[in-house]
Amino acid sequence: MRDFGFGQGREGVPGRRMDHARKAIYNMFGGEPLSYTRFSLARQPDGDNSHVEMKLSAEDEEVGENGSVDHLHTQTVRPRNSNRHIWFVLSAVAMLFLIGFLTGYLSYRGRMQAEKPCTANLDTTSYSARTDSAQVDDVPAPVEMYWGDLKEKLAKRLQSASFQTNIRKVFSSSHEAGSKGDEDLAGEIHSLFEAYKLDKVWNDEHYVRLQAPGGSPNVVSLEGPNEAVETPKAYVAYSENGEVSGKPVYANYGRDEDFRELLTRIPNTSGSVVLVRAGEIPFAEKVANAKKWGAAGVLIYPDPADFRNLREDVSLFGHAHLGTGDPYTPGFPSFNHTQFPPVESSGLPRIPVQTISSSAARKLFSVMNGPVCPLPWTGTMGVTYRFGSTGSGRSVKLQVRNELVEKKILNIFGIIKGFVEPDRYVVLGAQRDSWGPGAVKAGVGTALLLELARALSDMVKIDGYKPRRSVVFASWSAGDFGSVGATEWLEGYSSSLHLKAFAYINLDSAVTGSRDFKFSASPMLKRLLEEAVTGFKLSSSNIKDVLASKEKPLRLDDASFPFIAYSGIPAISFSFSNGEKVYPYLGTEDDTITNLLSSFGSSAGQLDSTMRMAAEIAGRMALRMTHDHELYLDYTSYNDRLLRLVGKFLMYRKDLQKIGLGVQWLMSARGDFNRATQALIHDIANTDLTNTVACRALNDRIMKVEYHFLSPYVSPKDTPLRHIFFGSGPHTLQSMLDQLSVWKSNQSAFNETLFKNQLALATWTIQSAANALSGDIWDIDNEF
Repeated sequence: MRDFGFGQGREGVPGRRMDHARKAIYNMFGGEPLSYTRFSLARQPDGDNSHVEMKLSAEDEEVGENGSVDHLHTQTVRPRNSNRHIWFVLSAVAMLFLIGFLTGYLSYRGRMQAEKPCTANLDTTSYSARTDSAQVDDVPAPVEMYWGDLKEKLAKRLQSASFQTNIRKVFSSSHEAGSKGDEDLAGEIHSLFEAYKLDKVWNDEHYVRLQAPGGSPNVVSLEGPNEAVETPKAYVAYSENGEVSGKPVYANYGRDEDFRELLTRIPNTSGSVVLVRAGEIPFAEKVANAKKWGAAGVLIYPDPADFRNLREDVSLFGHAHLGTGDPYTPGFPSFNHTQFPPVESSGLPRIPVQTISSSAARKLFSVMNGPVCPLPWTGTMGVTYRFGSTGSGRSVKLQVRNELVEKKILNIFGIIKGFVEPDRYVVLGAQRDSWGPGAVKAGVGTALLLELARALSDMVKIDGYKPRRSVVFASWSAGDFGSVGATEWLEGYSSSLHLKAFAYINLDSAVTGSRDFKFSASPMLKRLLEEAVTGFKLSSSNIKDVLASKEKPLRLDDASFPFIAYSGIPAISFSFSNGEKVYPYLGTEDDTITNLLSSFGSSAGQLDSTMRMAAEIAGRMALRMTHDHELYLDYTSYNDRLLRLVGKFLMYRKDLQKIGLGVQWLMSARGDFNRATQALIHDIANTDLTNTVACRALNDRIMKVEYHFLSPYVSPKDTPLRHIFFGSGPHTLQSMLDQLSVWKSNQSAFNETLFKNQLALATWTIQSAANALSGDIWDIDNEF
């Protein structure tokens, strides 16, 4: 407790400081020995205690006018002049106040110096590091800012942002992953990060295997008689090379339910070439489903119903790897010094895949003679949509001749270091590569990344903001091939990233329009997004008011996906659009600045204002997580998700009882997780968060939540996407529910042993997350 009172000084250093203060006061009046008199209040023998003995403090002596010393003993003292007496009283009160203030202040300073090894040293060290690294000649004095001040500063700094200039910078030259243009653009971003005076700028180099068009083109044709359908310019990366033929069948979007519907009309799809329309799910999932149902090859086309205004002769670029990163180094990084083992990702398609234009798809539909599709399956190509060909219908031949090439890719990083916990950071990232011009695919995200780096750096260097934690800006390469650059970085530093990176904000394709808002996120970041969009409007509606209806499932082709599913780092993506299912020009030759502007009615001002809004939302999220003592992560959000999960399993209670299983263990694990979150809430409420050590310990518990939903029972090499909610594989909760649905429809196909293992391991994963959230082992109290 701080001592600013007028009581006795503390012993030791503070007491000595008080003595020094008293002596200083005495010296102030040294010209005239008018020290306080000593009063004798001893009781007199006659019982009268009203007699007052006054002695002067200067050795009880008073110097006379002639320089002689008059020895004063017991005497009667006459009252002094009243005005002089009042002046002395006021001076005495003032001096007493000064003594008390100095005593309290010096005592407080003494305690702060004693605590310095826990708090102040971190601050001073990081501040010195920032000054040395950034080579700033005149660093402004640190300013303590409130959250409202930070939002205003951010908005002000973004007013001068040159979004379109940066988009055109990316768009102006070819920058396919690993190309000369990609490397030149990486160098330019590196230089800009340095110009923004970020504390450190560095490169991360990887050697990855990508697919490129071969020496001969890929061809789609009809057999009997042979007739060329199309020789597309675009291709699907990681397709199997080869030549296949088969009857064409149509499977709508290629979802699992679409294939089940198809099999009710055409019972045997084995050996067929499946035609699917783009959208709804990633290319890789369409191909995996087709392979599961026996397809020999896959053709993917953009239907005008989903891709409005896209030219009918344009095909799409994409990839077919059911995973992220380099599929030839699954689970480990593609550094130059890595000894590559002879292993390939299980997510490679193993069948030929190619994209075609809508005009080519129309030609294929015209030769089909099978059953007519229902209305939900039909598009707007002006042709009869059929399930496929039967009997004497013509076959389709697909020839894929892509080449596997090794490329060097560069990830570029810059950092603004935190002043209290520099080793904890939020990452903002965007890909800069694209197969085509990439105005939206690469330009929009890169422009946002650069302007946020500039704005946040200025807030620290000029405005004096002192972030508690660090902000990392990342420019990824090979994002078009399945977040290759980002995933290789995560794999390369997997042993430490989950202990240091507490959130990822994805900026890719964040602006394609201005009339709608969508997002995908870890549950732990939804509350943060709600805070960040406060005050922003779409048309006449506040985004915050409609936010719950704007969430979309996190997809494999989302750049934030590997951060959650592979590394257990909470991540978020968001975008402004015009309400279309998908921006029609992504992954095409038409992804140009002209077509982007057309989404805003060719209004450059409207594009800039929407880009600024997106930048403010991302900036607010980053700032909030570096400003507050407590990490702004909603660790209670998984309570509801686990509760819904248990509810789904309760629907199968009777079925589980038949094989001797119940859901009581799962319910118990969910209950322990809920109790752990409540205990953490209590601990935070009863902890002094200004205590750096205590605050850091609480934040470490919060950071562990997402990571501990990665199953520890599967190999990160064989099953990289280990998250039980967002991952892929038999360890996931969705896989367990799928197994139970098989039990309902076909008990002979139900694998009882597999399911028992799944249930046991998933339950213990949830229990382990609860234990980690509880803190130290002596705080774990469960009866699981």
